[in-house]
This record gives sequence, structure tokens and C-alpha cells, in this order.
Amino acid sequence: MKAVILDAASLGPDVDLSPIRDQVDALDVHEQSTTAQSRERLKGAEVALVNKVVLDAATLEALPDLELICVLATGTNNIDMAAAERLDISVRNVTAYGTASVAQHTLMLMLALANRLPLYQRDVAAGRWNQAPFFCLMDHRTLQLEGKQLAIVGQGELGTRVGDLASAFGMHVTYAARPGNEANDSRPGIAELAPEADVISLHCPLTDATRHLFDAARLATLKPDALLINCARGGIIDEEAALAALRDGRLGGLGVDVLPVEPPREGHPLLDALAEPLNLIVTPHSAWITPEARQNVVALTADNLRLYRNG
Repeated sequence: MKAVILDAASLGPDVDLSPIRDQVDALDVHEQSTTAQSRERLKGAEVALVNKVVLDAATLEALPDLELICVLATGTNNIDMAAAERLDISVRNVTAYGTASVAQHTLMLMLALANRLPLYQRDVAAGRWNQAPFFCLMDHRTLQLEGKQLAIVGQGELGTRVGDLASAFGMHVTYAARPGNEANDSRPGIAELAPEADVISLHCPLTDATRHLFDAARLATLKPDALLINCARGGIIDEEAALAALRDGRLGGLGVDVLPVEPPREGHPLLDALAEPLNLIVTPHSAWITPEARQNVVALTADNLRLYRNG
């Protein structure tokens, strides 16, 4: 069984691919590929291993030997799933590979925003501590997490792990009903939870029901000191509306690890706003990138290959 990795660089240079090599007869490794390049590189291969390269219908139709696509991630939106089904090409992804990594990153954002780290780091760098009239700076009101309300949208593995970690800080954790399914869900909806929440953390997929879940109207219902964190998908927050709320003092802090278009080659208002004195953190979709999580992608992909070979 011949396999081809189209974008190995997306896993980082320190990942050991030997678990995958052990499951195939031959493995071709390409650091990066375009969709057009993929047609040539996948010729004669039974297995395509891909993270973010788009494999559209025309590409799949040009590859009669292809039997299996192993996506090196959870999302399969870069694969034309209807075409794969029509052509009898199996598609397998990996899940829960970065739970510890993403949960850790979420808590990092929560703690940093609660302590107004972006603002205090800016003050220290500007020499304001050196000129302080006494031993500390206290110009920015911080938030003690113990006893505060955390609302989480998404009670899957990630959301649950974040809730467990937050509970260790003494936070009161509540999970929101699945957006769009509130009528059939015993949990309170986010519209009910948002006004009382001190921190809101998003761990849900981007769907029609969650797109701009936090728009200008919902942001207006939040406490002015509330913290909003998105380590899920760009677009769940209306980022421009959230930025306006942050600038106006109607939002206490905003931390995002995702943007609607990645990489943001055309820029984004949140990136421009990092130059401003705001309690704002933007990380480059890096919540998942611990070495352990990236190696786990390889291990889980090897499991997918083994299961496929065993029927």
C-alpha cells in the first residue's frame, strides 16, 4: 500500500512519522502541496495523508487508485466528501489528539486576561513601573477567578477538560445548551447564561447556528468586565463587534486563537488592534501545537491505517 503525505510541514519538523511508515509499504513525504500538485503527487497512491490541502472533486476523479484519505486533523471541510463517497474513497480523520494542549492554552488565555497581562506588560515595557509612586502598578482592575461564573459553549471532550481545569481554580462552571437545539436540551441556553457569566469560553464547531453566536446584540448583554475566549473556530464571534465592545469598555477582555481566514494574509482588525492598549490576546492558531499533541496526530493516523488494512 503506497501512501503520500501532502503537507507534512503542517505537523512540524520534530514529528516522528515512523508509526505511519510502519503501516504502509511506501511513504512519499511532501512538505507542502497545492491542489494542482496533489494530482501528480498522488498518482498511483492508494492512501492520501493530508491536513489542510484541498482535495476537490476534480482531483479525486483524477486518482483512480486512491482508496483512503487520512485527514491529519478533525475537520474534513477540505475534502469533497460527496465526491469521495461517490468514488468509494474512505475518509478518516483524527479526534481528541490535542485535548490537553488546547485546554492548557485556553486556561492560559483566561489567566492572562483575568490578570490584565497585556496591559501590565505594556506598562512595564513603557517604563511606567520605574516611575510609579509606590511599589506596584494597579491601574487595571484584575479578576480573581475563584467564585466566578464560567459559561462554556461545547460540552465535548475539550469543553469538559476546560471545565475541569477551571473548577480547580474554584470557578462555577455551567455548560450551555447546543446552539440551535435549545428546545430539546435541558441545559440553559447561552442567551440565558451570557449576562451572568464572568468568563465565556467557546469549544463548539462553526455551524449556521454558531456563526456570529456572539454578535453585537449578544455582546451588549455581557457584564462590562466579562472575558470572552475563542479557541474553537473563527467566525463564532463577530470579531469586529467584539473589538468595538473592548474599545468602548463594554468587554473586559478578548482572547482568540482562531480567525475566520487563516493565515490572515489580508490582515484582520484584531491584528491591527494589538498595537492599542487593550486587554486583547491573539495567538496564531497555536493552541494545539504542543509536541505531544502533534505526535498524537501521527499515532492516531497510524491507528486509522491499521484499522483500514485490517478491514
